[in-house]
Amino acid sequence: MTTKPSVLFVCIHNAGRSQMAAAYLNHLSGGRVEVRSAGSEPADRVNPAAVAAMAEEGIDIAAETPKVLTTEAVKDSDVVITMGCGDTCPFFPGKRYEDWVLEDPAGKGVEAVRPIRDEIRARVEALIAELLPETTTAR
Repeated sequence: MTTKPSVLFVCIHNAGRSQMAAAYLNHLSGGRVEVRSAGSEPADRVNPAAVAAMAEEGIDIAAETPKVLTTEAVKDSDVVITMGCGDTCPFFPGKRYEDWVLEDPAGKGVEAVRPIRDEIRARVEALIAELLPETTTAR
């Protein structure tokens, strides 16, 4: 890994799970991790329930836009975390891949998105502990 690790979060629409994970990683790492997110079939906008759930955490993702997954984004990342995109994610030997099985927040209200958000936060905190072992995140 480089001195600043890079992580790519990938889900189908890049409108919920991957957006929340990217926002948490950027926020909780204090910018010490290069963060990307993308989708295999990006939506037109970020899920409003995901925006609301993250706003409750003091993190504003309202201005984010879903991005298309590119081969370059995968090549440029040290860690690729998929969330339900299946075989559409390019594979490069030597990359660290993880598949986070998380419920899809699409079509759900903020009440149903909160537990998904909280699980994502816990996983991101564990990821930060691995990538930046000298760092601890405060809840």
